[in-house]
Amino acid sequence: MARPPISKPKNLSGPKRTRKPAADALPTREQLLEALAQQTDIKGKRDLAKVFGIRGDMRRPFKAMLAELEGEGVITRTRKALRRTAALPHVTVLDIPTDADPDDLHAYPAQWNEEEGEKPRVSVLGGRDARVAPAPGDRILARIDAGDAEVPVYTAKAMKILDKPRRGQIGIVRMDDDGARLIPVDRKQKEMRIPQGDLLDAADGDLVEVEVKLSGRLMIPRAKVTAVIGNPMSEGAVSLIAIHNLEIPYRFPQSVIRAAEEAREATLKGREDWRDVPLITIDPADAKDHDDAVYAQPDTDPANPDGHIVTVAIADVAAYVQPGSVLDREAYVRGNSVYFPDRVVPMLPEGISNELCSLKQGVPRAALAARMIFGADGRKRSHSFHRILMRSAAKLSYQQAQSAIDGHPDDQTGPLLDTILRPLYAAYAAMSKARDHRGPLDLDLPERKIVLDANGMVSDIRVPERLDAHRLIEEMMIAANVAAAETLEQKKTVLLYRVHDEPSSEKLQALRDFLGSLDIAVKKSDSVRAADFNGILAQSRKAGNVEQVSEMVLRSQAQAEYSAENYGHFGLNLDRYAHFTSPIRRYADLIVHRALIAALNLGSDGLSESEMLHLPGIAQHISATERRAMRAERETADRLLAQFLATKIGARFEGRISGVTRSGLFVRLFETGADGFIPASTLGKDFYRYVEERQSMIGERTGEKFTLGDRVTVRLLEAAPVAGALRFELLSEGERVNPSSVRRTKKRPSKSYGPKGRKKR
Repeated sequence: MARPPISKPKNLSGPKRTRKPAADALPTREQLLEALAQQTDIKGKRDLAKVFGIRGDMRRPFKAMLAELEGEGVITRTRKALRRTAALPHVTVLDIPTDADPDDLHAYPAQWNEEEGEKPRVSVLGGRDARVAPAPGDRILARIDAGDAEVPVYTAKAMKILDKPRRGQIGIVRMDDDGARLIPVDRKQKEMRIPQGDLLDAADGDLVEVEVKLSGRLMIPRAKVTAVIGNPMSEGAVSLIAIHNLEIPYRFPQSVIRAAEEAREATLKGREDWRDVPLITIDPADAKDHDDAVYAQPDTDPANPDGHIVTVAIADVAAYVQPGSVLDREAYVRGNSVYFPDRVVPMLPEGISNELCSLKQGVPRAALAARMIFGADGRKRSHSFHRILMRSAAKLSYQQAQSAIDGHPDDQTGPLLDTILRPLYAAYAAMSKARDHRGPLDLDLPERKIVLDANGMVSDIRVPERLDAHRLIEEMMIAANVAAAETLEQKKTVLLYRVHDEPSSEKLQALRDFLGSLDIAVKKSDSVRAADFNGILAQSRKAGNVEQVSEMVLRSQAQAEYSAENYGHFGLNLDRYAHFTSPIRRYADLIVHRALIAALNLGSDGLSESEMLHLPGIAQHISATERRAMRAERETADRLLAQFLATKIGARFEGRISGVTRSGLFVRLFETGADGFIPASTLGKDFYRYVEERQSMIGERTGEKFTLGDRVTVRLLEAAPVAGALRFELLSEGERVNPSSVRRTKKRPSKSYGPKGRKKR
């Protein structure tokens, strides 16, 4: 790590040779430091003693002086030399430990030469006016102040929160006749040989972490195994690859497990008794934790004819996860739960998430409830929050609830039909009116569910039916989230918003260019609403190209994130929005719960002063962990699908072009939803030019055109399960257009997108 030259101690000047003290006198501290700074040939105490003529009775106090300076951190002893301690640069990169006290943040240099001695501890300054608010676990670029003292006392002001680099390269070991080779997880990296002595105890198929060494005069890269992670294929845990590649914490420290085991059930103390309110949970059939329950009833107030009272009760995680506790710090580091087809990496230990906080049927549970009153038009008239003790009256799946409403109740739903389910659906019908009037972005894209067998292999790929039961829960959760944001704003407290910015002018222009090629008109203004996009989608449904348009509309959107500043939620068409309904799996929701507890005086375990101060940093961190989780889930699905299709090399498939880039086409298969790539060089016997505004590849001679959203037939040529990559051969012919239109196309800066690549502002 480069460091600035060490300046001379104060009050020392003159010739470069060190001034010696008077005969039989010990040197001063300043003279010692001057000698170490100027005379690089001093290797140890003996050399330093010679410089100052130390002998006889002077040796003992001289050694004591050196020991004192070393103890204060002013000088450093290494195996090679005794030297003055190196100073930190004025701007440097610091790592804040994950267990740092949020109220007294400290950090250490991200890079440090151990020969310089121990890493210096740096106090990280904060405050409400700080532009960057780091938190435990962050890496920051900081401006350093060493102070005026002889021994540097470092303080830092954060300039930027940085992404942490990965710790090492991850790959799968494959044995062959020549020994071993590494197949990298990252499809952009190349295979490497692993020398026999560098395998550790890794076996064929093991997921390993390696360091790369260059060998020979040709500097050929070789891999050296530094850690054996396990065999994801034999364990039926393909998710291990993404977990380790993206460094997702998946093992809880013993201290965290112990804290979860020591937690005790909440009591009625400080809570309203709602155990007789017949709240029910409606979740996926395989759900293990239940963090939300609902109940609705007609409003009997004559002033609100045909109105509804809707209650949404959410697990009171804040009662068990106190600010600054080991549970809290671990939840913060994780940021959110991560869901894979073969496992869940939870934010909280199972003792909390699946037990104490899970709203199990017939069991008293602590909850924070939003009681909301809606008019017949579905508009919310008022709401209130309550800290309660509840008892779930039933645990239903989406399919059970919908089947009962559709006239096919079972033994469990039959008794609930008139008293609980019908009032819920009646309230939802009213809320739907308000939703339709509000006009949120209506991008109803199907999501496939990968089903695994007992060996962790893909057995089925389904598109779950979208039921009114799903929409009912979704709409009631949105209403509760809005109520939470409104309450905190009314109380003038800090708030962690869920925000979604409107599309950038650049993305809007790209969308206009593309829609223009389809003869779909879009207004020229940069000020757009979600309803404008819904109008575009409605036109495309009539024209029969809704898949093409939906894909491009999706890519025009910004990415939702968390923020301490509010700029609304464009997709939901809401002025204010916060995440309140899933504190078991999202740290953002836990923060909002604590804010409500503090603002409404519902207990002593509300949002702390430190959390209020560091809210911008918390927002940045959990936005990053959310993106990491999304990437891990997507990569794991890609690997499972590539593994599933690896036995079908040479087979033909139907699909749709899901991405167009200069280098080729991405195609998404209809049957499985798997994405694969067709290199541009293999498209045909023409030179195909990428035309961005049309999201097309067009042959310069033939005018053959392949456009985003086109239906195509492909043949599978290659499957790489470790990388999650598929390569196709295109069998379909494209539409023919005038080739000269390619040459007349006005060039604009390229912004190519893959099948799932959204670019975030």
